[in-house]
Amino acid sequence: MPVVKSFMQKGCYTLQKRAVLPSSSAVNWASMFMGAGPELHGYTEWGSRTPELPSRVVLKHNIFPTIFQLLRDGHPTAEIGVLSEWDGIKYLVDTLSTSYHAVAPDYNKYPTALCEMAEQYIREKKPQLVAVCFDNPDHVGHQEGHDTPAYYAKLKELDGYIARIVRAVEEAGMLKETIFIITSDHGGIQKGHGGKKPEEIETPFIIAGKGIREGVELTESIAQYDVAATMAAIFRLRQPQVWTGRPIMSVFK
Repeated sequence: MPVVKSFMQKGCYTLQKRAVLPSSSAVNWASMFMGAGPELHGYTEWGSRTPELPSRVVLKHNIFPTIFQLLRDGHPTAEIGVLSEWDGIKYLVDTLSTSYHAVAPDYNKYPTALCEMAEQYIREKKPQLVAVCFDNPDHVGHQEGHDTPAYYAKLKELDGYIARIVRAVEEAGMLKETIFIITSDHGGIQKGHGGKKPEEIETPFIIAGKGIREGVELTESIAQYDVAATMAAIFRLRQPQVWTGRPIMSVFK
């Protein structure tokens, strides 16, 4: 993945950011965007659409506070987007706080659809914040296995999509003002995930761009919910008391 590796070289990174337990999708996407773990936001399962445990705090739109809600409240006219291959994302991001959200068509039939949607959205709307959530590497892990030739081939393909998104940012005239974060909800082992093995709970966190230190391997403890806190720090937003995430201040110059 040469593009991802280039971000590691020109930014800050760790390959040991910890997912929350269980190391499954919805609970970790929620934690990434909600700045807290499942004991507070209440989304506890692979496919959670609503909290199984009542959220400790519920704000407007009847959902635990997300980074998208914080940015909308702080910057009412901001262009905020969420694009994904997995339909389950829409239940975890507070779509009412976004300007645009969409799910790509079946990636088995249209493998480049999400990338093309992201390119068009970035060029046309020049968003302040956009999350682009690729799902297909997870499916290859389940079908063929993690740490297999098929899985690495899919990662190479994904690297190409990241390159295209970067070019779209450049063509939109925003490259010098943009911060990129590359991360994931969980890892995997053999053909699954959801357990407690390091391969399942250790995930990458890579950040590069305006105002970010260069060539730094992060050694501090970083958790899934620190992603939202770091984004809040980037936008100079005050995070709610219920968030337990800590901004990773060491990445900033």
